[in-house]
Amino acid sequence: MAGRPLIGVSTYLETGARWGVWELEAALLPVGYPRLVQRAGGLAVMLPPDAPEHAAAAVARLDGLVIAGGPDVEPARYGAEPDPRTGPPARARDAWELALIEAALAARLPLLGICRGMQLLNVALGGTLVQHLDGHAEVVGVFGTHPVKPVPGTLYAAAVPEETSVPSYHHQCVDRLGAGVVPSAYAADGTVEALELPTADGWVLGVQWHPEMGEDPRVMRALVEAAS
Repeated sequence: MAGRPLIGVSTYLETGARWGVWELEAALLPVGYPRLVQRAGGLAVMLPPDAPEHAAAAVARLDGLVIAGGPDVEPARYGAEPDPRTGPPARARDAWELALIEAALAARLPLLGICRGMQLLNVALGGTLVQHLDGHAEVVGVFGTHPVKPVPGTLYAAAVPEETSVPSYHHQCVDRLGAGVVPSAYAADGTVEALELPTADGWVLGVQWHPEMGEDPRVMRALVEAAS
């Protein structure tokens, strides 16, 4: 076990979750995330929302970081008014995960953002989001699939060189790219489906889809290898 890198995964914070006879406030994570980390060769540890000033200490104990999917990023974080279709804010998650991203970038820790995590990475670097996008979450509560095409020469293309069909569920996407960010995959409609920082800045990748809901471990395996 000593040879398996420790990968932190951020979590939801829900006011009422049910299991057994209990209904309580809970920090939780769909099991697909830790299972994917484990399949890729890592040890998974959950990072529930905490005070942002503790982010650097948390990052210092990790070999890699995953910012998980979840609710919409609060538009105020990128200087926008909320669209009526934007979900309620998750301010504790926004503050904690932005601090984790900042600490990971400063420490050059390998970082993977998934769906919301990719969007938050872009916002952390000064980018903005489209608050509503049709056609990428067609049935409420059901993951769809669509193809994404890698950009040659990118980190993502090094992990997944061919066009693939990916599990997807989102209604927002990247608008203006953050500082230093480059697209590394696109959907057929031109939506940026993956983005990254140049390799000189360390291993930093965001994907708009949900690899934890599919069978392809290559994106997570690339993070684990970078963290090893």
